[in-house]
Amino acid sequence: MNLKNFLNISTPSIGKASLILAISVLFSHFLGLFRDRLLAQSFGASQSLDIYFAAFRIPDLVYNILFAGSIIVSFLPIFSEYYKKNKEESWEMVNYVLNGFLIFFLILVFILFIFTPALINLMVPGFSPEAKKMCVLLTRIMFLSPLFLGISSLFSSILHYFGKFLAYSFAPVFYNLGIIFGILVLAPKYGILGVAIGVVLGAFLHLLIQIPAAKNCGFKYLPRFNLKYPAIFELFKLAVFRTIAAASSQINFIVITFFASLIGEGAVSVFNFSNNLRYFPVGIIGVSVASAVFPLLSKNIEQGQKDKFLKTFTENFCFILFLSLPVSALFFIFRKEIVKIIFWTGAFGVQDVELTSMALGAFSISIFAQCLVPLILRGFFSLKDTKTPTFVALALTILNIILCYSFVNFVFPSSKIFGLTLAFSIGLLLEFFILFFLFYKKVGDFGIKQIFKSTGKILLAAILTTFFALFLKTIFISEGANVLSTFLNFLLIIILVVIFYLFLSFILKIKELEFLKPHGKIRN
Repeated sequence: MNLKNFLNISTPSIGKASLILAISVLFSHFLGLFRDRLLAQSFGASQSLDIYFAAFRIPDLVYNILFAGSIIVSFLPIFSEYYKKNKEESWEMVNYVLNGFLIFFLILVFILFIFTPALINLMVPGFSPEAKKMCVLLTRIMFLSPLFLGISSLFSSILHYFGKFLAYSFAPVFYNLGIIFGILVLAPKYGILGVAIGVVLGAFLHLLIQIPAAKNCGFKYLPRFNLKYPAIFELFKLAVFRTIAAASSQINFIVITFFASLIGEGAVSVFNFSNNLRYFPVGIIGVSVASAVFPLLSKNIEQGQKDKFLKTFTENFCFILFLSLPVSALFFIFRKEIVKIIFWTGAFGVQDVELTSMALGAFSISIFAQCLVPLILRGFFSLKDTKTPTFVALALTILNIILCYSFVNFVFPSSKIFGLTLAFSIGLLLEFFILFFLFYKKVGDFGIKQIFKSTGKILLAAILTTFFALFLKTIFISEGANVLSTFLNFLLIIILVVIFYLFLSFILKIKELEFLKPHGKIRN
């Protein structure tokens, strides 16, 4: 089997799709951790790395405004509707949408390119003039990244519909490989500028790997331009609120960057390193399952099968909780060991380890909730409701600003980076509980008794596993051990903890355990 045929493999079941996505996300996230380790080794929690992370913010905002906020979550239901009626017209529609968004992108980036210095000055007031100048340069270079990632998102949506998760799953892997190339090959000569070039290369590879599979599905580029095309108007109606919500999320990170720049050198880096660690289980568990189940949820609604929609949602909700609840506890217990294993190298010193592990501890309390949020959001999007998540996102953005200001200046004035992270983590927790309540109000009882029953058993197993993990930590983990010894002992503990948790799940008859079998229960 050649590479082209391999990438075109379809995955008909949610179980297999989730497995493929989970494996690829796991590999991609390990690459991401390796990428962050290389950054820590080369630059440490320094001003250079603060500049790099800050320069990400505006290009990320552009990507979320034009693409991530609308393409996959809003475009998929529209494409499904068009493709069901007329296949040829559906591909015409894809080209109209693609070209329309490219026009918006070029206009927006042209404006932002001009005003980048002013925006950077507002975002990182604590940076020196030299640091701001370099941040402007990196930001302008990385404006190419949302262009490639945006087109790639359109193809991702198409591949989701046809169940070609394999090609889609390789995209983030190649994205990280591009950045790693920038760190290893370009950074020694060009410094942090080389890493920014690597980001653009990674974004291009993210797009390139999905093109063959998209063409195999039937896509062919056509120069079609009509901003009044009905699908664009429909997409705009669906996307406008989701775009605001996505922008709100990025604004939260801009707010964090603003406060972190005032704390001192390295604060932006510490927050981003700990946030990347927090997102590790969120991506593997929450995003993978939610992405795999989203096409089925959309099809259930489209076909008027609300009972199947609710059943699929509830079972996947409980499955995500089954995986994420013990992970939240383990991240908190072993926060220092995790940071030490991954980042303690080169320019990343002992104080950086302490600060980052402290921040990771604050993030740990919300990991389980953030794993569940992607599924709830896709539940809303399947119902073509983008307004509710948007209003929640806007409200939480305002709350995040208040919490960050209060925690940094009044609650934890002597440990500002911890206060900043804790404020953000509390906001993530509130996001979950509010979205869960509003989803219940919208769809009615989607199996609340089943969720509470499963949660009770999962919580009991997770608590017992937590005590078991603490016991093992006192035996195997030594404060003064080197990185290799810590890693080997940590790996042994994790293996024993997983076995113990699975054993308890079997004893307690937690039915979500069945989802881990090769032929899981949920299929489309």
